Amino acid sequence: KAQKGFTLIELVVVITILGILAAFAFPRFAALEVEARAATTDGMAGSIRAGASLAHSLALVQGVVAGGTVTMEGQVIQLVEFYPDAETITDTLQDLTGFTPTVDAGFTFVTIETDGGNAGTCTVVYTEAAAGASPGIVPNNTAC
Repeated sequence: KAQKGFTLIELVVVITILGILAAFAFPRFAALEVEARAATTDGMAGSIRAGASLAHSLALVQGVVAGGTVTMEGQVIQLVEFYPDAETITDTLQDLTGFTPTVDAGFTFVTIETDGGNAGTCTVVYTEAAAGASPGIVPNNTAC
């Protein structure tokens, strides 16, 4: 008779090998959630930089006076030193899905926090431009 299928020992060896591989591979993939949140935060910082640069360029091209406004995609953007102010920087972005912006009471900076991240640790902080300088855009990925 010709033998068909696998023996019990062959199956046990294959299952053991798969278990060992899974034990080494699982920890590598389990930590990707933190790295994904950090990458998303860095992406939001890049989007804010792009939005601020586009508003700045538009203001220069249109000859806007200091403290004026520009309109981007139907949104009126208030300018401080020819860059968006903290209250309207999020209007330069098309999509804030997964992020919650919080503007401080004095409207000098905005904190954009990832939804589902640890509170206050996975954020992007946009600080309004000072005289003769560009705005501050700082991602904070510590303990995301």
